[in-house]
Formats: sequence, C-alpha cells, structure tokens
Amino acid sequence: MKILVTGGAGFIGSAVVRQAIRDGHAVVNLDALTYAACLDNVASVADHDYYAFEKADICDASALKWIFKVHQPDAVMHLAAESHVDRSIDGPGDFIRTNVEGTYTLLEAAREYWLNMGKPMNFRFHHISTDEVYGTLGETGMFTEDTPYAPNSPYSASKASSDHLVRAWGETYGLPFVLTNCSNNYGPYHFPEKLIPVVILKALAGEPIPVYGAGENIRDWLYVEDHADALLTVLQHGVNGRTYNIGGENEAKNIDLVRMICAILDEKRPKDTGYAEQITFVTDRPGHDLRYAIDPTRIRTELGWRPSVTLEEGLRKTVDWYLENEDWWRALQQRQGVGVRLGTKG
Repeated sequence: MKILVTGGAGFIGSAVVRQAIRDGHAVVNLDALTYAACLDNVASVADHDYYAFEKADICDASALKWIFKVHQPDAVMHLAAESHVDRSIDGPGDFIRTNVEGTYTLLEAAREYWLNMGKPMNFRFHHISTDEVYGTLGETGMFTEDTPYAPNSPYSASKASSDHLVRAWGETYGLPFVLTNCSNNYGPYHFPEKLIPVVILKALAGEPIPVYGAGENIRDWLYVEDHADALLTVLQHGVNGRTYNIGGENEAKNIDLVRMICAILDEKRPKDTGYAEQITFVTDRPGHDLRYAIDPTRIRTELGWRPSVTLEEGLRKTVDWYLENEDWWRALQQRQGVGVRLGTKG
C-alpha cells in the first residue's frame, strides 16, 4: 500500500518510515521540519523508489489537499505532533496548534479525499497517540483501552483532544480509522532532550545527570522499532474504529533506568569513576505523573503482537547507537532549548 506518514522525520515517525519501506510499502513522508525533525533519520531510505518527501505543515489545508491529490495514499499514519511535556508547560500554544488544530485540518483533508475517491472502505486513518491521555496510576493497576481520559499536562491534554477528534470524525462522518496509545518510546534517533538520550549524553560529557524529584516515577518503556512494527500491524489488521494500547511490558522507575544506563556505560565506555556518581536530583516537573503502565491484552490476543526487545536489550542497543553516531546528536544539541532545563513555569 501507499502510506502518508505525517511527522516522518521525527523519532517515531522515521522508524515507521524505515520499517514500512523494508516491508515493501510506498511511503510519502510529510513533515514541517520543525526543531525536533531531522532528515538524517530517513537517509537510509531517501533514495528508495518507494519513498517521497513533502515539506508541509499539517495546519496548511491547501498543502494537504494538494498532497492527497497528487500522491493518492491508501492510508494515513498520523504521527506529527509536539510531544515534549516540559516544552508544553512553558509554551502550550504550540501544542494546541499542532496537536489539535493540525489534527482537525488533516482529518478534514483526509475526509475530503476519501469522499472524492468514493469512500473506499480499505482506506484507513491511523492516529498515533500516547498513554499519557489516561493520566496517572497509583502503585497498582494498568491502562486499558477503556480507561477514562484524565490528562494532566498541556501535552497530554492536546493529545487527548486529538484522539477525541479522530473518534468523532469516524462516528459522525464514517471516516475509517484506528487509534493507538503507546507507552514511552526509546531507541535510535531519539531527540536529545528526552530522558534516555539526556542521561547518555550528560554521562558522556561528564556533566550532572538530572533526575526529577526522587526518581520514583515509573514508566513502561517500548523500543521504537518494536513500536513501528506494532503500528504497521494495527494499520493492516486492526479492526476499524478500534483502539489498541501498545506497551513494552518493561516497567521501571526513572532512577533504576538511569542506573541501568550508567552501568552499561561503565562497561562500554569505562572511566575512573562510575557514571552513577554524576546522578543529581533536581526539582520535579510540575504535575509529574507518578506511573504509567499498559495492559497489552487486546493487541496481543486480537493481532498476535508482542514486543521483541527487553529493556536491558533495548538500552544496550540504544547506548551502542549513541556511541556510534556522535555526529548525529552533536548537530542536534545546537538546536533551540536542547540541554536547557524546561518546564519550570508550573
């Protein structure tokens, strides 16, 4: 099939683009190339006959209309989004514009295209979202697809809004859709403002490794290439109008995760003192959710999908990738806001 991937130069989007090309699909990568995007992420497929790139903003209705008309995709995988919680605390307006207005504009462009094509039922709008829309968990319990939405940050509220728009366009207009909510991703090409790359790069630089609060916050970690595989599985085999939660089945406290990374670096890039000595506890993020955990029963039982990478394996792969790709991350460290503590305005 031909897939229109929005945000295909970003972290998760580029993993989807690379996987889709490997699987034999044609891909149109639509990306506005904002601060977190990097075309180097898709350099390995950029010259492929099945790949095309369009620089466009998902809030630009005329550009979207032209792209749909020219490329005539069989499906949309919508990953373009502002996604950094700390940035959403300092500047929520960008998140409302891209994640809410942008999703609305894309839905309308997709709906017009779908109508003009005669409402083909094999067309699919796949909206990729986050488990953060469900809010926070206590020490027990897991998010299911029926968990009520209770977002706690401007980022998660904007993603919850976009989820509701997609569902409404399906119910009201009949637009065929599937929706996925994932846990925290990590792996190659992760933009260096997020936790795992921050830990790796601060450690290598000999700088303090910042850990929010006491590091007791718990996340479920999903290797990005596993996530890309899951997304393409849902796109092709998911039930129309259905939501699928995608988890890594790898819960860990932030402090334990940081110590695991430090131990891997001790082994792979040893120095006189252990990297864990650089850990520094800093003021917590405002409204920091305590715990996320996903119940993956639906995707496992209905679609037969499970993650293939354990947290230990994924972290080793990730550390290796950063050690081997210094040119990639050094260039991105020069971008606005990277390396600066954000999200302190709460």
